[in-house]
Amino acid sequence: MAVNSQFPPPHEMHRRRFSRNLGVGLTLGAFVILVMALTIVKVTEAGPMLGLDLQPAPTAGTTSP
Repeated sequence: MAVNSQFPPPHEMHRRRFSRNLGVGLTLGAFVILVMALTIVKVTEAGPMLGLDLQPAPTAGTTSP
């Protein structure tokens, strides 16, 4: 007795769903790469960051030189 070991051909709906899922997956991957690239550029940016003062704030009763 032979058993059919092959799956039936995919339905039209499954082919359309796969292509849609592939498009969403590629778009999500591109977004992740874009965010990662922007983060790397921001972290490794040479030069001072605007609006960030690294000097400690003066305390009350002290004068700055």
